[in-house]
Amino acid sequence: MSIRPDQIQTHLDALAIPPGSLGSWGRLAAHLCSIEQSVAPEVRPAELLVFAADHGFAIEGVASATRGMSTLMMEQMAIGGAVSAIVAEAYGIGRRVVDVGVARPARFQHPMLAVRSIKLGTDNIVHVPAMSLSELREGWKVGVDEARMSQLRGAKVLLLGTVGVGGQLIASCLARILADVPIDSVWEGPVEDLWEDRDQARVLIEKATDRVLQRCGYEIDEAGIAEVCGFEVIAMAGAMAQAAKQRQVVILDGVVATAAALISERMFPGSVHAMIAAGRSGGTAHDLMLQKLGLTPYLDWQIRLDDGAGAVALYPLVLGAAAWCRKAIATSDLIFPEG
Repeated sequence: MSIRPDQIQTHLDALAIPPGSLGSWGRLAAHLCSIEQSVAPEVRPAELLVFAADHGFAIEGVASATRGMSTLMMEQMAIGGAVSAIVAEAYGIGRRVVDVGVARPARFQHPMLAVRSIKLGTDNIVHVPAMSLSELREGWKVGVDEARMSQLRGAKVLLLGTVGVGGQLIASCLARILADVPIDSVWEGPVEDLWEDRDQARVLIEKATDRVLQRCGYEIDEAGIAEVCGFEVIAMAGAMAQAAKQRQVVILDGVVATAAALISERMFPGSVHAMIAAGRSGGTAHDLMLQKLGLTPYLDWQIRLDDGAGAVALYPLVLGAAAWCRKAIATSDLIFPEG
């Protein structure tokens, strides 16, 4: 039997505070209860799951990317040198980094790093589809498997991030074809320092997405997604869909995770109900993507790392919300001293 929103609200109103006085924190608590279908949500253990891959246009030097940078970022995430990894460890959040397609494999083995590479980077979307349909499905399956394994490890909450130079441009392409974001808005706001000439970025996005829209219109199918996707993005989308089936809480990081959420919802409708948007990155496209999903972010810190830092930043508030959900008592049960 499912728990109705009014039942959740009745439980939360039993806290010894004026109803509604916790504002967005109260909304977060209700969100957790709805996802887990419990008025005593469990949010421990939590796991930060980061997928890493490279993109063909960056590998081929279309942008000012340093070759091997994605690999370096992945290695730092594995050994605990990245900001999100450092803070996750401080909060007691587990960590797993999955190589699904970086151009240069890691220079060492590490217990936090799994190699499930589909190919050494996608193809260059300037000229051809990023990946084949079979590669898209393989990437999705990697994500599904990783979410299943996270549940076996006991994770109640998945915090999702990505590593890969050029991921924000891929997210911009997906924003246009899956969230109807106008071409004038897809590259607005703060973005990674990848493009010396932002007009070049817009041209690339427009050229790649025009191919998809001319073939599919706005009824985007798997082949359309494969045209402009990244291996890390489709893997994350598969993880989201599987986590929703498992009734895990999924905390989205930034714009790349939100692009993966759009894919997850397109390919597995209803998966968005397991998702919590940590925050907004400050770009118009990200706001429109979240609106398409019907998600309201909880933070406005404009974190733009996409490696899970935004999701990790929200986690202490998730812990707090879950704690007072479990301890809610009726105000009528309180005993006040006479006089």
